[in-house]
Amino acid sequence: MIWTNILGWVQQAVPFAAFLALAALGELLTEKAGSLNLGTPGTMCVGASAGFITVYSYCNAVEEPSVVLILLISLGSSFLAAMLIGLIYSFFTVSLRINQNVVGLVLTIFGCGLAEFLSYYFVKSESGNVRCEAAFRVFTAKIPFLSDKLGWFSDLFFRYGFMLYVTIGAVILLSLFLYHTRAGLHLRAVGENPGTADAAGISVTKYRYLASSLGAGLVGMAGLFCVMEFKSGAWSTADVYTLEAFGWLAVALVIFALWKPLNLLWGSLIFGFCYWAYVYLPQLLGITVSTDLMRMLPYVITILVLILVNLRRHKGDQGPAALGLSYFREER
Repeated sequence: MIWTNILGWVQQAVPFAAFLALAALGELLTEKAGSLNLGTPGTMCVGASAGFITVYSYCNAVEEPSVVLILLISLGSSFLAAMLIGLIYSFFTVSLRINQNVVGLVLTIFGCGLAEFLSYYFVKSESGNVRCEAAFRVFTAKIPFLSDKLGWFSDLFFRYGFMLYVTIGAVILLSLFLYHTRAGLHLRAVGENPGTADAAGISVTKYRYLASSLGAGLVGMAGLFCVMEFKSGAWSTADVYTLEAFGWLAVALVIFALWKPLNLLWGSLIFGFCYWAYVYLPQLLGITVSTDLMRMLPYVITILVLILVNLRRHKGDQGPAALGLSYFREER
């Protein structure tokens, strides 16, 4: 019984941690270039709604949807739609040099509203609650042999959809890019001291545009990942508010990970286990606890993390020095 509860907790927490890590990875890439995008929740909503609506429309239009087209349409549309939000953010903050916090908050409001509107308009359901079974099966397909031939090892590590392993790979690749390539060094230089980077011939505008746009694309894919795994391939207009909350958790996770990509892997797991604690922890401990109080745990952890990180003054544990600051070349 105990093992069953632990196994169930792990299998619920790991996919949750994966899409949260992917969203945080996109925000981390953006912040490494010195741009604090508080529009992450709205971007996540836009990516999720765009990806779901396009693949839902495709699956309804054909009798036998292609697996390849399901993946290309859903992931491509979610990435491109979210990337467009990232370009809008870059235009306002990099080109027009408007305050990053203000632009980010406006884009969160805009993105959540746009996602809700798209759901009503394209899904054409009063409740906005529909399911795309074909896409759900594709996203949750297990790895042959590994998912059912290795006993408890399979249950712990291979009972998940492919996006989990894509996320792990993306985290590793971004870490290698940031710390082992010249372009990664340039991007970090832009985030630390854009004036010095500009003087060295590095284009601050180019790197901030690319980081914000590609980072937003990853956030959008995380939104679709959430819908297909966490929401079992179903989309409801009410999910906009759930995704918004997860977007804020992703922003906090970047701080929790101390702006280091590899830290996102274990940091997101902590968030995942905390999120599902209200279901499994009382059973394991044999106690009765208010469900509403337990559901607050990941958000309480978020507040504590922000406090603890702020108290730590080690330079290596702080964000980019120019994070959230617009760059004025004429003041260099």
